[in-house]
Amino acid sequence: MPVRPHTRDQAWLLPPHLEDLLPPEHPVRFVAAFVDEIDAAGWAELGVEVEALGAPAYHPRLLLSVWCYGFMTGVRSSRRLEAACKESLPYLWLTGLQTPDHNTLWRFYQEHRDRMRMLLKRTVRTAVAAGLLDLALQAVDGSKVGASASVYRLHTAAGLRRLLERTDKAIDELEAQNQTGGEPVPPELPKKLRQKTALREKVREALAQIGEEERVNLTDNDAALLKVKGGYVFGYNAQAVASPVKGGGQFITAAGICEDDRQALMPMLEAAEENLGQGVECSLADAGYHTAENVSLSQSQARTVLMPDRQSKRSEDRFHRDAFSYDEETDTYTCPEGKVLRFQGMNRDSKGRPARRYRATAAECRACPAFGACTKNKRHGRTLDIGPHEVALQTHRSLMATEDAQGTYSLRKQIIEPVFGVIKEQLAGRRFLLRGKRHVESEWNLLATAFNLRVLAKAWAAPTA
Repeated sequence: MPVRPHTRDQAWLLPPHLEDLLPPEHPVRFVAAFVDEIDAAGWAELGVEVEALGAPAYHPRLLLSVWCYGFMTGVRSSRRLEAACKESLPYLWLTGLQTPDHNTLWRFYQEHRDRMRMLLKRTVRTAVAAGLLDLALQAVDGSKVGASASVYRLHTAAGLRRLLERTDKAIDELEAQNQTGGEPVPPELPKKLRQKTALREKVREALAQIGEEERVNLTDNDAALLKVKGGYVFGYNAQAVASPVKGGGQFITAAGICEDDRQALMPMLEAAEENLGQGVECSLADAGYHTAENVSLSQSQARTVLMPDRQSKRSEDRFHRDAFSYDEETDTYTCPEGKVLRFQGMNRDSKGRPARRYRATAAECRACPAFGACTKNKRHGRTLDIGPHEVALQTHRSLMATEDAQGTYSLRKQIIEPVFGVIKEQLAGRRFLLRGKRHVESEWNLLATAFNLRVLAKAWAAPTA
């Protein structure tokens, strides 16, 4: 079989041109176009100013483009980006053969990453303007992402005191080793002593903030021990809202970090509406977001939110509270067996919320054929504690029981779950590289931005009809 000649001494017949390095539809070209479209107001929002004086610096467009394309390709380390700018054709094209070092790249990222959250909104508005999104539906969900900290750095107050004792001892030994014997004192502490002194201050601060039963992580105290399938992960609960893309795919319309799904629902839906510039007809969420407060608030804001009730199985019980009919005129409830439950006064429900208590007489309940199935309380009879959101909950249960709602809700997984799979597998987003909730939230927003840029680049490169 003949082979092609191979030599590393090949000369160029004509001078090479940057445009010849990449095909016209390469996604890095879209990144360049996306960043080039940022106007003066956008750069001001990013906090970027180009000064007329001083040594020439790398253009902000170059540095922002490198970081955007790095997140798109799973390269989030400034050192790896430095290497890519020297060795990878897409980066060489993107930078115009300029090679910023990792310090330059890191300083730009460190200074502007919080304000770079605005890029997510910019991608969403771009998709809306292009008519790419199906705004009839959106889905919200969360996924556990590891922190840049070890679970073994979790300490209780007792563990911190033991660590402080060991640190004090190590500092005493290091100070003894660094006695000058009358010689001039060095301008700064030796590295090991400096590290131990900083650790001691950190331990003391942590001890002053936590109780005996609490735990603190000295590396990243904002991260938490989160339960996942098969165990636990030390990290953050990353939230996202996504809408379908016309023709297939998903698009992130909001992203954030929240400790609890139940607290995240309304802020995430409001963030998505802000980014889109309009509302979405129907939102989908799993049972982890279901609370009486969320159901009531969504109805008061005229939002259609489909999410399973945690008590859906209990509501199938013949004697569930939904089977009791309410008479507004007499302010009474009637059970399935015809017994009347009258208002007894205000009380607290099982979660400590104020509730109106209704109760049947003990004699009626004991004589009822349903005694034992409906209630086993011989002293007081059947009791209902009706919270302030009961009407909203019953309305929501009725909605979720319809075939239309169940058919729509079945689309939830295919809208939102692939988003986390792509971010974790293709964008190397299984673990955050930054520490602290504020910085992690910026990193998560940039991962969401990168996800959207991939979708936009694909649409940009698609042949027009």
